[in-house]
Amino acid sequence: MTLSLRSQSRCFNGSMNYYTHDSSACNAPMNFALYLPPQAQTQSVPVLYYLSGLTCSEENFSIKAGAQRFAAELGIMLVIPDTSPRRTGIVGEDDSIDLGSGAGFYVDATQDPWKAHYQMYTYITRELPQLIWTHFPGRADKQGIFGHSMGGHGALVCGLTNPDKYLSLSAFAPIAAPIGTELGDKAFSAYLGENRSAWKAYDATELVRRYQFRDTILIDQGTADEYYEKQLLLPEKFVSACKESGQSVNFRLHRGYDHGYFMISTFIEDHLRHHARILCQ
Repeated sequence: MTLSLRSQSRCFNGSMNYYTHDSSACNAPMNFALYLPPQAQTQSVPVLYYLSGLTCSEENFSIKAGAQRFAAELGIMLVIPDTSPRRTGIVGEDDSIDLGSGAGFYVDATQDPWKAHYQMYTYITRELPQLIWTHFPGRADKQGIFGHSMGGHGALVCGLTNPDKYLSLSAFAPIAAPIGTELGDKAFSAYLGENRSAWKAYDATELVRRYQFRDTILIDQGTADEYYEKQLLLPEKFVSACKESGQSVNFRLHRGYDHGYFMISTFIEDHLRHHARILCQ
Protein backbone atom coordinates (compact mmCIF):
# COMPACT_ATOMS: atom_id res chain seq x y z
CA MET A 1 0.00 0.00 0.00
CA THR A 2 1.73 3.13 -1.24
CA LEU A 3 1.50 6.22 0.94
CA SER A 4 1.72 9.79 -0.29
CA LEU A 5 2.84 12.31 2.34
CA ARG A 6 0.90 15.54 1.75
CA SER A 7 2.36 17.62 4.58
CA GLN A 8 4.44 17.31 7.73
CA SER A 9 4.86 19.64 10.72
CA ARG A 10 6.93 19.37 13.90
CA CYS A 11 4.67 19.35 16.95
CA PHE A 12 5.68 18.87 20.62
CA ASN A 13 8.93 17.28 19.45
CA GLY A 14 6.94 14.79 17.41
CA SER A 15 5.51 15.01 13.91
CA MET A 16 2.00 15.81 12.63
CA ASN A 17 1.64 14.19 9.20
CA TYR A 18 -1.10 14.05 6.56
CA TYR A 19 -1.29 11.18 4.07
CA THR A 20 -3.25 9.91 1.09
CA HIS A 21 -3.30 6.30 -0.08
CA ASP A 22 -5.30 4.07 -2.40
CA SER A 23 -7.75 2.03 -0.33
CA SER A 24 -8.65 -1.44 -1.53
CA ALA A 25 -11.55 -1.61 0.94
CA CYS A 26 -13.12 1.63 -0.30
CA ASN A 27 -11.92 1.31 -3.89
CA ALA A 28 -10.89 4.97 -3.74
CA PRO A 29 -8.16 7.26 -2.39
CA MET A 30 -8.43 7.79 1.36
CA ASN A 31 -6.86 10.41 3.60
CA PHE A 32 -5.71 10.21 7.18
CA ALA A 33 -3.71 12.26 9.66
CA LEU A 34 -1.12 10.74 11.98
CA TYR A 35 0.69 12.15 14.98
CA LEU A 36 4.01 10.46 15.76
CA PRO A 37 5.05 11.22 19.35
CA PRO A 38 8.75 11.79 20.07
CA GLN A 39 9.04 8.30 21.61
CA ALA A 40 8.34 6.78 18.18
CA GLN A 41 11.82 7.86 17.06
CA THR A 42 13.36 5.05 19.13
CA GLN A 43 10.62 2.49 19.88
CA SER A 44 7.22 1.15 18.90
CA VAL A 45 4.35 2.94 20.60
CA PRO A 46 0.63 2.32 21.33
CA VAL A 47 -1.84 3.43 18.65
CA LEU A 48 -5.04 5.36 19.35
CA TYR A 49 -7.57 5.81 16.53
CA TYR A 50 -9.90 8.81 16.54
CA LEU A 51 -13.08 8.73 14.43
CA SER A 52 -14.54 12.12 13.55
CA GLY A 53 -18.15 13.21 13.17
CA LEU A 54 -20.40 14.36 10.34
CA THR A 55 -18.90 16.80 7.81
CA CYS A 56 -15.41 16.39 9.26
CA SER A 57 -12.21 15.34 7.52
CA GLU A 58 -8.92 14.15 8.98
CA GLU A 59 -8.04 17.78 9.72
CA ASN A 60 -10.72 18.85 12.23
CA PHE A 61 -9.55 16.88 15.26
CA SER A 62 -5.86 17.23 14.49
CA ILE A 63 -6.14 21.04 14.33
CA LYS A 64 -8.78 21.81 16.98
CA ALA A 65 -8.63 19.24 19.80
CA GLY A 66 -5.17 19.91 21.26
CA ALA A 67 -4.50 16.21 21.67
CA GLN A 68 -0.87 16.24 20.51
CA ARG A 69 0.42 17.78 23.75
CA PHE A 70 -0.85 14.83 25.77
CA ALA A 71 -0.03 12.22 23.13
CA ALA A 72 3.57 13.46 23.18
CA GLU A 73 3.75 13.25 26.96
CA LEU A 74 2.21 9.78 27.08
CA GLY A 75 3.94 8.33 24.04
CA ILE A 76 0.81 7.51 22.02
CA MET A 77 0.47 7.56 18.25
CA LEU A 78 -2.76 9.21 17.05
CA VAL A 79 -4.38 8.07 13.80
CA ILE A 80 -7.24 10.19 12.43
CA PRO A 81 -8.91 8.86 9.27
CA ASP A 82 -11.25 10.79 7.01
CA THR A 83 -14.96 10.15 7.56
CA SER A 84 -15.71 8.74 4.10
CA PRO A 85 -14.37 8.21 0.60
CA ARG A 86 -14.66 11.35 -1.53
CA ARG A 87 -15.13 12.18 -5.20
CA THR A 88 -16.12 8.62 -6.06
CA GLY A 89 -18.50 9.64 -8.84
CA ILE A 90 -21.62 8.51 -6.98
CA VAL A 91 -24.47 10.77 -8.03
CA GLY A 92 -25.58 12.91 -5.09
CA GLU A 93 -22.75 11.99 -2.72
CA ASP A 94 -22.13 15.69 -1.96
CA ASP A 95 -25.78 16.75 -1.70
CA SER A 96 -26.35 16.16 2.02
CA ILE A 97 -24.32 16.67 5.20
CA ASP A 98 -25.62 13.41 6.71
CA LEU A 99 -25.24 11.02 3.78
CA GLY A 100 -22.36 10.47 1.39
CA SER A 101 -19.20 12.58 1.58
CA GLY A 102 -18.23 13.24 5.19
CA ALA A 103 -20.92 10.87 6.43
CA GLY A 104 -19.72 7.29 6.04
CA PHE A 105 -21.16 6.28 9.46
CA TYR A 106 -18.37 3.66 9.73
CA VAL A 107 -20.54 0.91 8.21
CA ASP A 108 -19.94 -1.49 5.33
CA ALA A 109 -22.64 -0.46 2.86
CA THR A 110 -24.59 -3.29 1.23
CA GLN A 111 -26.79 -1.17 -1.07
CA ASP A 112 -26.18 0.46 -4.44
CA PRO A 113 -24.69 2.88 -5.21
CA TRP A 114 -22.84 3.10 -1.91
CA LYS A 115 -21.51 -0.44 -1.56
CA ALA A 116 -18.84 0.03 -4.25
CA HIS A 117 -16.93 2.52 -2.07
CA TYR A 118 -18.46 2.99 1.38
CA GLN A 119 -16.81 0.13 3.25
CA MET A 120 -15.73 2.18 6.23
CA TYR A 121 -16.05 -0.52 8.91
CA THR A 122 -13.62 -2.77 7.06
CA TYR A 123 -11.37 0.18 6.31
CA ILE A 124 -11.17 1.24 9.96
CA THR A 125 -10.88 -2.18 11.59
CA ARG A 126 -8.73 -4.02 9.03
CA GLU A 127 -7.10 -2.06 6.24
CA LEU A 128 -5.99 1.06 8.09
CA PRO A 129 -4.42 -0.82 11.04
CA GLN A 130 -2.50 -3.05 8.62
CA LEU A 131 -1.21 0.02 6.83
CA ILE A 132 -0.13 1.59 10.13
CA TRP A 133 1.74 -1.53 11.27
CA THR A 134 3.46 -1.78 7.88
CA HIS A 135 4.70 1.80 7.64
CA PHE A 136 4.94 3.14 11.21
CA PRO A 137 6.24 2.00 14.62
CA GLY A 138 2.79 1.25 16.02
CA ARG A 139 2.17 -1.68 18.37
CA ALA A 140 -0.45 -4.10 17.06
CA ASP A 141 -1.02 -5.39 20.59
CA LYS A 142 -1.70 -1.92 22.04
CA GLN A 143 -4.58 -0.29 20.19
CA GLY A 144 -7.45 1.89 21.39
CA ILE A 145 -10.28 3.73 19.67
CA PHE A 146 -12.41 6.79 20.39
CA GLY A 147 -14.48 9.33 18.50
CA HIS A 148 -17.05 12.12 18.45
CA SER A 149 -20.72 12.11 17.43
CA MET A 150 -20.95 9.92 14.30
CA GLY A 151 -17.36 8.95 15.12
CA GLY A 152 -18.37 8.14 18.68
CA HIS A 153 -20.94 5.79 17.19
CA GLY A 154 -18.20 4.29 15.01
CA ALA A 155 -15.79 3.91 17.91
CA LEU A 156 -18.37 2.15 20.08
CA VAL A 157 -19.35 -0.20 17.25
CA CYS A 158 -15.76 -1.00 16.26
CA GLY A 159 -14.64 -1.39 19.86
CA LEU A 160 -17.50 -3.62 20.97
CA THR A 161 -17.28 -5.92 17.94
CA ASN A 162 -13.48 -6.20 18.00
CA PRO A 163 -12.47 -6.66 21.64
CA ASP A 164 -9.46 -8.64 20.47
CA LYS A 165 -8.14 -5.58 18.58
CA TYR A 166 -8.94 -2.63 20.86
CA LEU A 167 -7.95 -2.52 24.51
CA SER A 168 -9.48 0.88 25.33
CA LEU A 169 -12.64 2.71 24.25
CA SER A 170 -14.21 6.13 24.76
CA ALA A 171 -16.51 8.62 23.04
CA PHE A 172 -17.54 12.27 23.01
CA ALA A 173 -21.29 12.84 22.51
CA PRO A 174 -21.77 9.64 20.50
CA ILE A 175 -24.79 8.72 18.38
CA ALA A 176 -25.29 5.92 20.84
CA ALA A 177 -28.64 4.47 19.74
CA PRO A 178 -29.09 5.38 16.07
CA ILE A 179 -31.99 3.06 15.18
CA GLY A 180 -35.21 5.03 15.40
CA THR A 181 -33.56 8.45 15.12
CA GLU A 182 -33.73 10.70 12.09
CA LEU A 183 -29.97 10.50 11.53
CA GLY A 184 -29.67 6.78 12.00
CA ASP A 185 -32.69 5.76 9.97
CA LYS A 186 -31.68 7.90 6.99
CA ALA A 187 -28.12 6.61 6.89
CA PHE A 188 -28.89 2.96 7.62
CA SER A 189 -31.73 2.70 5.11
CA ALA A 190 -29.50 4.15 2.38
CA TYR A 191 -26.36 2.17 3.21
CA LEU A 192 -27.88 -1.07 4.56
CA GLY A 193 -31.36 -1.34 3.05
CA GLU A 194 -34.79 -1.61 4.64
CA ASN A 195 -34.18 -4.78 6.68
CA ARG A 196 -33.96 -3.17 10.10
CA SER A 197 -32.63 -6.34 11.71
CA ALA A 198 -29.40 -5.80 9.73
CA TRP A 199 -29.06 -2.36 11.27
CA LYS A 200 -28.49 -3.83 14.73
CA ALA A 201 -24.92 -4.74 13.73
CA TYR A 202 -24.14 -0.99 13.79
CA ASP A 203 -26.16 0.16 16.81
CA ALA A 204 -24.02 0.34 19.96
CA THR A 205 -27.00 0.02 22.28
CA GLU A 206 -27.99 -3.23 20.60
CA LEU A 207 -24.40 -4.48 20.48
CA VAL A 208 -23.55 -3.90 24.13
CA ARG A 209 -26.29 -6.37 25.04
CA ARG A 210 -24.33 -9.06 23.14
CA TYR A 211 -20.67 -8.04 23.46
CA GLN A 212 -18.67 -7.33 26.59
CA PHE A 213 -15.83 -4.83 26.36
CA ARG A 214 -12.85 -5.65 28.53
CA ASP A 215 -12.59 -2.33 30.35
CA THR A 216 -14.63 0.71 31.35
CA ILE A 217 -16.04 2.75 28.46
CA LEU A 218 -15.70 6.51 29.02
CA ILE A 219 -18.41 8.79 27.55
CA ASP A 220 -18.61 12.58 27.87
CA GLN A 221 -21.78 14.48 26.95
CA GLY A 222 -22.66 18.17 27.20
CA THR A 223 -26.11 19.28 28.39
CA ALA A 224 -26.22 22.21 25.91
CA ASP A 225 -25.58 19.93 22.94
CA GLU A 226 -28.28 20.65 20.34
CA TYR A 227 -28.25 17.06 19.09
CA TYR A 228 -28.56 15.76 22.64
CA GLU A 229 -31.51 18.08 23.23
CA LYS A 230 -33.15 16.87 19.98
CA GLN A 231 -32.86 13.23 21.14
CA LEU A 232 -30.54 12.26 18.27
CA LEU A 233 -27.71 10.90 20.46
CA LEU A 234 -29.50 9.04 23.29
CA PRO A 235 -26.46 8.12 25.40
CA GLU A 236 -28.69 7.24 28.34
CA LYS A 237 -30.18 4.37 26.31
CA PHE A 238 -26.66 3.02 25.85
CA VAL A 239 -25.85 3.47 29.54
CA SER A 240 -29.05 1.64 30.48
CA ALA A 241 -28.13 -1.24 28.17
CA CYS A 242 -24.65 -1.33 29.74
CA LYS A 243 -26.17 -1.68 33.20
CA GLU A 244 -28.45 -4.47 31.99
CA SER A 245 -25.52 -6.39 30.49
CA GLY A 246 -22.99 -5.66 33.22
CA GLN A 247 -20.75 -3.52 31.02
CA SER A 248 -18.70 -0.98 32.97
CA VAL A 249 -19.30 2.57 31.69
CA ASN A 250 -18.30 5.98 33.02
CA PHE A 251 -20.92 8.40 31.68
CA ARG A 252 -20.21 12.05 32.51
CA LEU A 253 -22.78 14.75 31.83
CA HIS A 254 -21.28 18.25 31.65
CA ARG A 255 -23.48 21.26 32.28
CA GLY A 256 -23.44 23.94 29.58
CA TYR A 257 -21.15 22.20 27.07
CA ASP A 258 -22.25 21.94 23.44
CA HIS A 259 -21.48 19.53 20.60
CA GLY A 260 -18.37 21.22 19.24
CA TYR A 261 -14.61 21.11 19.63
CA PHE A 262 -14.55 23.41 22.64
CA MET A 263 -16.13 20.53 24.55
CA ILE A 264 -13.69 18.04 23.06
CA SER A 265 -10.64 20.20 23.79
CA THR A 266 -11.82 20.67 27.40
CA PHE A 267 -11.92 16.94 28.12
CA ILE A 268 -9.36 15.58 25.65
CA GLU A 269 -6.73 15.14 28.37
CA ASP A 270 -9.10 12.94 30.36
CA HIS A 271 -9.64 10.74 27.32
CA LEU A 272 -5.95 10.44 26.47
CA ARG A 273 -5.18 9.48 30.06
CA HIS A 274 -8.07 7.02 30.08
CA HIS A 275 -6.52 5.27 27.07
CA ALA A 276 -2.95 5.57 28.39
CA ARG A 277 -3.91 3.82 31.63
CA ILE A 278 -4.64 0.76 29.53
CA LEU A 279 -2.38 1.08 26.49
CA CYS A 280 0.80 2.22 28.23
CA GLN A 281 1.04 -0.48 30.88
